[in-house]
Amino acid sequence: MARLVSARIFPSQWFQVSRLPSIRSPLNWHSAAGSGDLSFRGVKLSNPPGFVAAALEVPKSARHSPGSENCLPSEEVIRTWCDADAVCFDVDSTVCLDEGIDELADFCGAGPAVAQWTAKAMTGSIAFEEALAARLSLFEPSLYQVNECMEKRPPRISPGIAKLIRMLRAKNVDVYLVSGGFRQMFKPIALELGIPPENIYANQLVFGNSGEYVGFDPAEPTSRSGGKAVAVQHIRQKFGYKTLVMIGDGATDLEARQPGGADLFICYGGVQMREAVAAKADWVVSDFQELIAYLA
Repeated sequence: MARLVSARIFPSQWFQVSRLPSIRSPLNWHSAAGSGDLSFRGVKLSNPPGFVAAALEVPKSARHSPGSENCLPSEEVIRTWCDADAVCFDVDSTVCLDEGIDELADFCGAGPAVAQWTAKAMTGSIAFEEALAARLSLFEPSLYQVNECMEKRPPRISPGIAKLIRMLRAKNVDVYLVSGGFRQMFKPIALELGIPPENIYANQLVFGNSGEYVGFDPAEPTSRSGGKAVAVQHIRQKFGYKTLVMIGDGATDLEARQPGGADLFICYGGVQMREAVAAKADWVVSDFQELIAYLA
């Protein structure tokens, strides 16, 4: 059973996720200023796997690359990748085959309308915070709906990602999830992949006393444009990493590639190939095996 924590994070505590005791307590609802114990019943993390993986077919539209030179990494890019002591992964359409907010919206009956906003957010044509607020306002998910969606539609892990993360961890590379999605939906994914919960930097849904949707925590850096860059810069500064790599598919992931942030941005197009993002990436891959090959 996955145990998810809804923790209100204030500006002075942007990057801290509290650990709660492992002893299970009764489910409590909390307002925007509080925190709650979220338990997603029925989410299986091991055997049989609740996360559908490698055998799944990737959409044909994703099986192409922009045809630019950055599909063939330079020696410098390869050296940076192999020397990384920290790797930050986007989650939606990277670690997972799905866009979490789109799946949740579809489950709640607002899929097509929300997907349109997601496309705008990922290409960078609109401020991320505006797109996030607009999408959530279209269906306002309750805590019960989030729980039920996670039970009935467990995240589908991208082919090869589990092996890649195992190899990185075996090389003592620290792995982080940095996403504009929701922490409530990512904690079981992190658990399955062996990523510590404190290595999740994501948004936080906020619920009222009866589990009704209240909003999202605007104090989270990833709730706004440029937020992933802020998160990655914080990670690097806090832990003093010499070489940090960002892997993702969207414009918000590309933003993390700047001084004090990621040294390398790898565009993963195995689910969605966003041409505008791929054109500015240091390296474009459509299969995680391409990254694994250089670590072997």
